[in-house]
Amino acid sequence: MIKQFRNHLIGAEQGSIVLFSDFADNGPMWAGDGPREKRHMVSFAQPFRTAPMVQVAISMWDMDGNTNQRADLRAEAITTAGFELVFRTWGDSRVARIRADWMALGEVASEDDWQLY
Repeated sequence: MIKQFRNHLIGAEQGSIVLFSDFADNGPMWAGDGPREKRHMVSFAQPFRTAPMVQVAISMWDMDGNTNQRADLRAEAITTAGFELVFRTWGDSRVARIRADWMALGEVASEDDWQLY
């Protein structure tokens, strides 16, 4: 589905976040097994006019090569003000560290915008 914008003002914001470094303290992503997840709330510097499109990607991963490497990274609960960056793994995967990059692209307010009420 194509997202259509109501005006020509499109804004983009991007960031990079180290979600965890569980190898340092034997945390659950490194020492645990089964389903595990980490969530991080990302707030935009200024709100978009409507919920933007958000693209996420793993920009660094440090995983144990002796186990299966399973990873799921996604943006959830996207609003005009931000979103939740969610990393999941499962089974016997041992994840030491993950850094995720993100980019939001969407309609931004104009100084010509006004509301009656």
